[in-house]
Amino acid sequence: MEDQQLEKSRREMEELAEHGVFLPPNMQGLTDEQIQELKLKDEWGEKCVPSGGSVFKKDDIGRRNGQAPNEKMKQVLKKTVDEAKAIVSKKQVEAGVFVTMEMVKDALDQLRGAVMIVYPMGLPPYDPIRMEFENKEDLSGTQAALEVIPEAEAQLWWAAKELRRTKKLSDYVGRNEKTKIIVKIQQRGQGAPAREPIISSEEHKQLMLFYHRRQEELKKLEENDDDSCLNSPWADNTALKRHFHGVKDIKWRPR
Repeated sequence: MEDQQLEKSRREMEELAEHGVFLPPNMQGLTDEQIQELKLKDEWGEKCVPSGGSVFKKDDIGRRNGQAPNEKMKQVLKKTVDEAKAIVSKKQVEAGVFVTMEMVKDALDQLRGAVMIVYPMGLPPYDPIRMEFENKEDLSGTQAALEVIPEAEAQLWWAAKELRRTKKLSDYVGRNEKTKIIVKIQQRGQGAPAREPIISSEEHKQLMLFYHRRQEELKKLEENDDDSCLNSPWADNTALKRHFHGVKDIKWRPR
């Protein structure tokens, strides 16, 4: 659960650095005119002011109040986010670093510390970052709820096989310590996960583009190979000789 908290907090903190704190739920998605007409007020936004003052940067999707931290405080948030991202990066696997839950918890603590530096008055109680830190976010009815799998209901799958808890990993992949496998987490009862495509969507796009260009090139070559022009007068290589012999445009027909 902590790694999912870390990922969600990291994404939201990037938005916090760009557009400030979360708007109250009843103000989200409304235009400035609608807010004035309904006489709504962002009371928490007036309290939760970033250190050093704010810089207005409108949130086009209307989730945050647009009162972003200044450049110095923005860099504090972004630097901490980058450090947290590095802790759970795939590069850790490539470097042979074993990522523990303690490391993930430390990264979460660093994110909390950065938020406290930039927002000493704290964040609104409905801000998803604060709710993640306090583990109070209600995900029911959201897409994110589908990504949370309780440990007791989780299954590991590899090569279309379920890795059962009662067996050792060596029972499936052998005893070679240098063997690397990629497993997927699936909720119990959902069966084996879908197979990964042989090529990525970007590679498929580039392949289709290559074949389209190739077809266009072949069409042009076919047009250039058209020899119907050889029947034209200017293509007759004996025309000059017949002109000087005075036998131009002679037609033969039987008597």
